[in-house]
Amino acid sequence: MNRIFGSGKPKAPPPNLTDCIGTVDSRSESIDKKIARLDAELVKYKDQMKKMRDGPSKNMVKQKAMRVLKQKRMYESQRDNLMQQSFNMEQANYTIQSLKDTKTTVDAMKIGLKDMKKAYKNVKIDKIENIQDQLEDMMEDADEIQEAMGRSYGTPEIDDADLEAELDALGDEFLMDDDSSYLDEASSAPSIPEGLPGEKSNRDGVLVDEFGLPQIPAT
Repeated sequence: MNRIFGSGKPKAPPPNLTDCIGTVDSRSESIDKKIARLDAELVKYKDQMKKMRDGPSKNMVKQKAMRVLKQKRMYESQRDNLMQQSFNMEQANYTIQSLKDTKTTVDAMKIGLKDMKKAYKNVKIDKIENIQDQLEDMMEDADEIQEAMGRSYGTPEIDDADLEAELDALGDEFLMDDDSSYLDEASSAPSIPEGLPGEKSNRDGVLVDEFGLPQIPAT
């Protein structure tokens, strides 16, 4: 069938704003270059007119300059229109992209909400409260067990008055222990003699025997 009727040409992709903006900007840059060349030509004509006297030749140069200036104004108008078109397309492209981003964000939020609902179904408030109650009961039971384990057995009952009397007596004993008179008695006791019996010391502190001869210590 394709041989008889032929096959249609493949469809071109639809126009893209980004590509259109690039094309318009390229045209605008091309016009800028033309305007720059016209500016250079105007400067040349202006310099020529400064050096020329009034007359037909100067008027001819002036006419050329007027024609170039007219072309420059036309190109400037075209450039301004292209810049405005590019700006409008950029604004539209920005709006479209913002809407796409918003849609993506909303879709992500919907998926997140769906996942939250699914996860929330697995969480039962009643079960959580039941667990909390059981933990509280276990803590109370643990406290009772600790209290029972710390209970003392066979401890005689003691009157508080007897304890206070014993405490007062302990205070008196502590005061009696603070007496330091025994230190005075210790300082007045006679000193213990040094050396062996029969040994004496001369005036220089050297040990001598009973005959006054110095004693050589044994090594």
